[in-house]
Amino acid sequence: MTRDVLTITQAKQEARHLRATIAEEGEKISHAQALERVAQSHGFRDWNAFHAASRDRPPQGWEVGGRVTGRYLSQPFAATVLAADQFRSGWFRLVLDLDEAVDVVRFDSFSNLRKQIRVEVGPEGHSKERTSDGTHHVVLDLAHLGSERTSREP
Repeated sequence: MTRDVLTITQAKQEARHLRATIAEEGEKISHAQALERVAQSHGFRDWNAFHAASRDRPPQGWEVGGRVTGRYLSQPFAATVLAADQFRSGWFRLVLDLDEAVDVVRFDSFSNLRKQIRVEVGPEGHSKERTSDGTHHVVLDLAHLGSERTSREP
């Protein structure tokens, strides 16, 4: 039993993986049972205790002073978090100071470099806003959050 810091979404992903692994061995468990096992494996009494402890905690790195990497308008970046405020469960308003300025214009004849961005990021690690080709404005890398399986759900 460990008290690893997981987000709720990471725990749910871990539960799905656990169910799949157990199913391959011929046993079936419900998603609720898998959630209970995941919570207990991380040192919590049950899923409700885990959920209560994890509900309003930002993912690791999303706090002020944290470091994040990702893509802004499809361009890679690394940044320091200058401000982080939760405005809804799982959703955070972040102000990011980019290490290198990013050109926000996709046009050869001029540029507009941005060094600081403000963005609302949800539990999947990306913004709601999308470009005209459907790409999220900001997509944060989640691999540093403590799990290889960091695909996230709303």
